[in-house]
Parts: sequence; C-alpha cells; structure tokens
Amino acid sequence: MSVLVEKLTKVYHTQKALDEVSFEAQKGTITGFLGPNGAGKSTTMKIATGYISATSGTVLVNGIDVSKEPLKVKRLTGYLPEHNPLYLDMYVKQYLDFVAGAYGLKNTRARIDEMISLCGLEREQSKKIRALSKGYRQRVGLAQSLIHDPDVLILDEPTSGLDPNQLVEIREVIKSASQEKTVILSTHIMQEVEALCDKVVIIDKGKIVADDNVQALKKDRKEAVVFSVEFEEEIDTNLFAKEGLEIELSQNNTYSIKGEGDPRKVIMKVAGEHSLPLVNISKNEQSLETVFQELTKEK
Repeated sequence: MSVLVEKLTKVYHTQKALDEVSFEAQKGTITGFLGPNGAGKSTTMKIATGYISATSGTVLVNGIDVSKEPLKVKRLTGYLPEHNPLYLDMYVKQYLDFVAGAYGLKNTRARIDEMISLCGLEREQSKKIRALSKGYRQRVGLAQSLIHDPDVLILDEPTSGLDPNQLVEIREVIKSASQEKTVILSTHIMQEVEALCDKVVIIDKGKIVADDNVQALKKDRKEAVVFSVEFEEEIDTNLFAKEGLEIELSQNNTYSIKGEGDPRKVIMKVAGEHSLPLVNISKNEQSLETVFQELTKEK
C-alpha cells in the first residue's frame, strides 16, 4: 500500500499551483506534507483523493491511477479536508451512520461505536454536530475518514482547533492507524511533525523543496553553525565581527554567535586573546522550524 505522486501539475488559468510535484508515501509510515499557505498542499491532497483533476502527471494509490478510477481510489482512501465539511444538523451517530452507508458498510452499529470510542466522542455522540466545539468537530471528521478502514489516510490539518490534551489523544489515534496504513499528514505545527512523522515532504510555490526524514533534514542543511555563548559581563562584539563571525546579544551577557564550519576555535581564540570571562558555550541545534523557514523564505 502506497501513494506515488509523479510529476503532478495543476494550472488555474495562468497560475501554476503545482509544478511537477513528485514524492512517495509508504505503508506503515506517516509522511508530513508541509508548506506555507498557498504552497499547493491542499491542491495535491484533493487531486490524490480524486476530488479535483490534475492538469498533468499521475497519482497512484496502491497502484491505481486516481484519474482513471477515482471511485475505486475513494474506497481505499480516508480523507479529512482542511475545511472539515460536516452536516451540522445531523447528530454525531446519525452522521457516521450516513457515511458508513455511503461506503456500503455492513454491521454499521458496531463500527460506529468503535469510531466513537477511538476518537473520544463518547460524551458528544448524542449531540447535533452544530453544537460541538471545533475540536470535537475535528474528531467527527477524523472518525468519518477512518470508518471504512481505508488503506490510505490523507489528513489536512487534522489537529486544528484541538486543545493540548486533545492533541495528545488524536496523535495516538493517528499513530495507531499508521501501523497498517499509509498516512499523509499536513500541518503547520512543527512539534507535531517531529512527534508523528517518519519523513517530511516540503512544498513551496508548487515545487518540492525537500523530501527526507526529519533528522536528515536537520543535519544536511549547510547553513552556518550557531552557538550560544555566555560571558560574565558585557563584551565588545566588534572583536568577534573582525574575525568574520556574526554576533548578536540574545539576553543578558549571552550572545548568539554564527560562523562557517565550527566557529568554537575562533570564539575561544578571541576570548583568550582579550581575556574575556567566558562562562558557557553551547551549540544551538537546528530545529525543523528553522529548516522550514530557510527552505520556504522569500528569496
């Protein structure tokens, strides 16, 4: 079970929303699909689930071409769109029964009860969807995406509107589901990506700019190394600037110092030559958020 996207292109009038996008998501993994607003994430997901067509390129879900057999792909796919479309005047259990019927499921009562338990909807199951908070509406959306036990799960901002406790619970649901499914997850929450995702695909302006696991993305960046350096007292920053280092005050007597390669030798040299009272020096680890910003910033 996998999702294979090959040279996917989508053009709206004169705007190219997707420009030969290619990546793969495998069974048993969670692929984080990241990008700024308007980068093409939702467009890619809509094409992959058969809701809109591509201008060119292909998406294969378990080897099935979405453009040729969209209904078959929809049976294999669970989809939670960014703007969770729910029938607000339906009750929770009524809505899930409706979705189960659309998929032609049998013994729906047991499956509905299972989804209500899995997604933490027990207290809300007898309410109208209109009466639910945004967080609980997201849970209903997740339940409908899982109810037919799909091979592939495509989730666009699934944790939007959830409080911290709900976040933990829904993460566990997604993690559990990923053991037997192919999961593609779009989110703006970098901590979520690091907590959940096995690999990350980053899209910017309709093009893929990164495709790797989280640790490799953080290690492979070639930017200058940054150290946090604490002194006993305020120092003359020009002493470091003369050595080609970038330096700025981050808090009381603690400076952020950036240099190519490993600047620690230069830092120690300057501190020794000028008798600067050095208290502590530590490397600032590259965060996924920093990598994301570097890859998607305006050039």
